[in-house]
Amino acid sequence: MDDEKHEQFTRLLIQHEPALMRCILVAVPHRSDARDILQECSVSLWHKFHSYDPERSFVPWALGFVRIEIRRFLRKSAHQNQITERAAALLWEDQNKTAAQLEHRATYLQDCLDLLSKSQQEMVNGYYRMEYSVNDLSQRTG
Repeated sequence: MDDEKHEQFTRLLIQHEPALMRCILVAVPHRSDARDILQECSVSLWHKFHSYDPERSFVPWALGFVRIEIRRFLRKSAHQNQITERAAALLWEDQNKTAAQLEHRATYLQDCLDLLSKSQQEMVNGYYRMEYSVNDLSQRTG
């Protein structure tokens, strides 16, 4: 992958790492195990980043990988007694509902953004996605 993709991946992973870690800690209470799972998940995410659609939210996409790595960990370890399969399923169901809600919010937000003029969209995009300062935006847009 090129440097731009690498930077995009790194930014997304660092930004959303706390949310991913919280999800892992639901199923695996030991922080050291959770860090190992997150590390394996990060490698998998990097290998599959070419299939990520930047128009969609990163967290729901990454949670699919988190789930796979947690299952892999629980199968390989003696820590399976930490949480029952049913409890894990219920926790994941709740997490999926939250992820779905976030996806709906993103859709509604995009609908609202589509109502803005082109110059207004550029300013919102510049501030929130490109992280330009207000002064920089002012200079760029006049």
